[in-house]
Amino acid sequence: MSTLTRRHFVAALAAAPLTAKARSAEPRMLTFSHLHTGERLEVEYFSSGSYLPDALGAVNRVLRDFRTGDVGTIDPALLDLLHALRLQTRSERPFEIISGYRSPATNRMLHERSNGVATKSLHMSGQAIDIRLADVPLASLRNAALSLGRGGVGFYPGSNFVHVDTGRVRAW
Repeated sequence: MSTLTRRHFVAALAAAPLTAKARSAEPRMLTFSHLHTGERLEVEYFSSGSYLPDALGAVNRVLRDFRTGDVGTIDPALLDLLHALRLQTRSERPFEIISGYRSPATNRMLHERSNGVATKSLHMSGQAIDIRLADVPLASLRNAALSLGRGGVGFYPGSNFVHVDTGRVRAW
């Protein structure tokens, strides 16, 4: 390696944390289409290195428990996971929402109907969401989520959705 090449290499390594930090401060936007309520939301939820409280409130409202109307607090890390999924898949379409926040009452009712619903579902803490993207095959969405290694990924092809959450890394 020549001296000039080494210098460029060392300079690039030194600049990498700054570049990563600059990217992390870039604005983050998401678009949602809730399949049960018909609501749509396009929102910039992160800008200038900070989460935007009004935008987070709008996200909480659109991802509320559509059965009860209860509004929970969605984990910003879940939004970042969705943002990363959008970048990974290069989707141009809104996230189609099947289920966002779930109240304990809704989760209990769903658990009684199906053994596939966890009693301590991360939906109840705003850390899970069931989604699909109209322009991304379901298996590709699952694979993209798995490649991120950021939490749980459930694949439900029979119900046409992928579950992602910010819990421990696991797949089913």
